[in-house]
Amino acid sequence: MTRHASRTYRWMMAATLVLAGCTAAPPRADPSPTGRVVPAGGLRLVAFDNCDEALRQLRTAAKAAVGPWGLGPGDIVPYTAKRAAAVGGAAEDAAAVSTPDFSGTNVHEPGVDEPDLVKTDGQRIVTVSRGVLSVVDPATRRVTGRLTLNPDAEPFSGGEASLLLHGDRALVLLGPGQPVWGPVPGGPAVRRTNAQARLVLVDLAGPPRVVGEYRIDGLLVDARQVGATARVLIRSSPRLDFPHLAGHRTDAQRIAANRAVIDKATLDDWLPGYEIRDGVRTVGTGRVGCDRLSRPAGFSGASMVTVLSFDLGASALGSGDPVTVAADGDAVYSNGARLYVVNDHRWRMWRGGPSAARDISTEIYQFDTVAGTPRFVAAGSVPGWLIGQYALSEWDGHLRVATTTGDTWGRGTSSQSGVYVLRADGATLKRVGAVTGLGKGERIFAVRFVGGIGYVVTFRQTDPLYGVDLRDPAAPRVTGELKINGYSSYLHPAGDGRLIGVGQDATDRGRVTGTQVSLFDVADPARPARVAQHHVPGGWSEAEHDPHAFLYWAPERLVVLPVRQPGMDTVQADGTKRPPSGSVLALRMGDKGFTVAGTVDHPGALADGGEWAPIRRSLMIDDVLWTVSDAGLKATALSGMTTLAWVPLT
Repeated sequence: MTRHASRTYRWMMAATLVLAGCTAAPPRADPSPTGRVVPAGGLRLVAFDNCDEALRQLRTAAKAAVGPWGLGPGDIVPYTAKRAAAVGGAAEDAAAVSTPDFSGTNVHEPGVDEPDLVKTDGQRIVTVSRGVLSVVDPATRRVTGRLTLNPDAEPFSGGEASLLLHGDRALVLLGPGQPVWGPVPGGPAVRRTNAQARLVLVDLAGPPRVVGEYRIDGLLVDARQVGATARVLIRSSPRLDFPHLAGHRTDAQRIAANRAVIDKATLDDWLPGYEIRDGVRTVGTGRVGCDRLSRPAGFSGASMVTVLSFDLGASALGSGDPVTVAADGDAVYSNGARLYVVNDHRWRMWRGGPSAARDISTEIYQFDTVAGTPRFVAAGSVPGWLIGQYALSEWDGHLRVATTTGDTWGRGTSSQSGVYVLRADGATLKRVGAVTGLGKGERIFAVRFVGGIGYVVTFRQTDPLYGVDLRDPAAPRVTGELKINGYSSYLHPAGDGRLIGVGQDATDRGRVTGTQVSLFDVADPARPARVAQHHVPGGWSEAEHDPHAFLYWAPERLVVLPVRQPGMDTVQADGTKRPPSGSVLALRMGDKGFTVAGTVDHPGALADGGEWAPIRRSLMIDDVLWTVSDAGLKATALSGMTTLAWVPLT
């Protein structure tokens, strides 16, 4: 979606707590199910006095945020697998999420699952690709079920699907796909229909069948699952059709025209709508009432984020028991007991340039999820912007947040990074400690928190790996630093004081040269050292940007990741070139370094002759390595890395 697209979305549902709005107002009772009064100080929650006041403040917020082409580039964040993470982190060794029999999704926190394009419970493999859910039996190595959920799905359309799995149920998260465009009188084509996220509950006990569906105006941001409970984050903006004036108009004239549209907007242009289906027909619809709207004091923006809760063991999807914050939501972090919704204002830097970079902050909203419905606890902020959910980690009741401040895209050296420690004090997340000044002139590329120690990678030309001791929250300190060429964009603890890094090697001047897998010895935080490296010249791996593509199988000390290299295009029968699927690289980690265990290749194209299908994921079941692409799944024996079966999906 471009910035010229109209940001046209409505929002939520009846019996919803919506925390919305803009300017400050005296605190009053929060209309949430908790019934608590949020005290003054910090980013407290404030309710609107009446519907007219709600509309006035929503208009004020939107007029402050609107630009010449509509609401700013930070207003809509399409869901993709990459939104789940840009780098990795966990409070404990991530190998703990695996069992001796099969591997799970590589996730941030043990016991907190994340949506991905493939899931397994050891007895079946469930994957969703191009709008089709497929079930594969790993014992017979054949497809046992197939269900078309989105026949119009296109690759790379913003509507890539993912799923969560619990028992015989799969919750499929479908993005809205491409927008629908139409003419506006006197102007160019703009978006004419709302983006609508779809959550589909599928029963897997027999042939896959839809047993429930939930549709909501907005875009999927992310989701988390603990046990049978799935929390889904949705983001929306108001339904406003801006004129996008053509010709010799100034930005000031375009902004004035957009503000005139906002002045005419009604509450119906903001209030979200929803639809519940039983798999065949609509069984309920609704829209939130203005009496359920409230907001964080001092917030100035136009977007809303909602946390929906679903019981995947129930017979159908219900209302989602939603809790909504009228704020931007860029990332989600959860350790199971608490859930954090995070927003940074990085888009203000794109609009305001280097001077705006100095004032960017990240807002954090903490919810307690132990009792069921997420309950707002506290909010706070830290300077700078973060790279994703893995820049956060809670340990011993304290939230650690790693951010970068300053301009990192220009030629200057004003940027630096830091780690901040926060703890809830009433309704405020208060800063209790910080260490700053990391990587001056650079920005963060990776963060990993392991217990009381944090590891931060910054990069511009070389790669400093900082060890930060956070065991005393009030006095965090840098304990060691390692400088090497290149960078790691994902860090993974491998036990015994070892840390695996996946990223890019680089020259002394910072020019990247291909995928590298590094092994760091961090047993002594004061003296981190790289003890091994494997380099793929010119290579690129999805695991560099999405940790779900990374597999570490602890029983075999096996590192598995997809890798593509340039110059590998194949010539088709018609003489055209098609990019290859690439390979999956398997490395065995020894005491002194890596050895190549083998590689796995897939056919480069779909069976129907469609687009190329790169290998995206890997998983282990009973000593068999399964690799997954849109074209199919391949089973490979670890012993000798020999092919056991190819299971096509098309």
